[in-house]
Amino acid sequence: MTALSASTLQRDAFLPRAPVGIGRGLLLALAAHALLIAALTASVQWRTTSPEGVEAELWAAVPQIAAPRAAPPEPAAALPPPPRPAPEPTPEPVKPRPPEPQPDAQITVEQAKRLEKEKRLKALEEQAKQEKLRADKLRAQKEAEQRRADEAKAVAAQKLKDKQKDDKARAEAAAKKREEADEAARAEAREKQMQRIAGLAGATGADNARGTALQDAGPSADYLGRIKGRIRPNVSFPDTLPGNPAVEIEIRLSPDGRIMSSRIVKRSGVPEWDDAVLRAIERTEVLPRNESGQVPPAMTIVYRPRD
Repeated sequence: MTALSASTLQRDAFLPRAPVGIGRGLLLALAAHALLIAALTASVQWRTTSPEGVEAELWAAVPQIAAPRAAPPEPAAALPPPPRPAPEPTPEPVKPRPPEPQPDAQITVEQAKRLEKEKRLKALEEQAKQEKLRADKLRAQKEAEQRRADEAKAVAAQKLKDKQKDDKARAEAAAKKREEADEAARAEAREKQMQRIAGLAGATGADNARGTALQDAGPSADYLGRIKGRIRPNVSFPDTLPGNPAVEIEIRLSPDGRIMSSRIVKRSGVPEWDDAVLRAIERTEVLPRNESGQVPPAMTIVYRPRD
């Protein structure tokens, strides 16, 4: 173990040496301080002496002469003696307060009960007051709602009344307008009747005719024969048709006699015959004028195969 430590110390040469001791240094420091104190004491002399007196004479640079003494002042007039202060009133002796009576325990309990009862009564009164306020507020709200409802009902009733009034006025206006229209129609009918009555002298009807016009609306027998004679060459249908079925056809014409359209008003019961007559009318294209040189705008003819 010792050999190992010695070898380690020999190998590590930079390690610091272990301190030998501090006793010698401390003794040297104390000796130096003691010598310093002795030298300071020897160099300082502690002596105390009283200061010597100094005399001096003062001389003025310019000679001065003293003034005469001032006369003594005359004695002042005797002042009246000051008034004597009024004697202070002697304070009244303080009377000792009588000792307060000690409350009885029974009276204290009764007072506490009475105060508690009054407190409960006040609380009940305050509660009743608050409930009354709430009830008054609720009643005021209900009254306000009722007033609003009544006002709304009044407004609705007034609107309904105004609407009924307007409807009545419109109905009266419409009735008046219808009455005026009826009156105008009746006046027009009367005017036409007067015109028909005025033209009866030139009527072309037979003695047993019941109409009021100057002439018949339909074509005359001669004119109808001429129309059928114009259509017959264009009819293409065999003569083997049993019976003599009649088809009623409406024809619309232009002012120059040109056929504008044709339609079946009443069928004969034989569709082939009806179609053959319609085709023949379309092939004809133009119809002759009547005795007055005019062409009616529309006419209805009854056509049979053996006419």
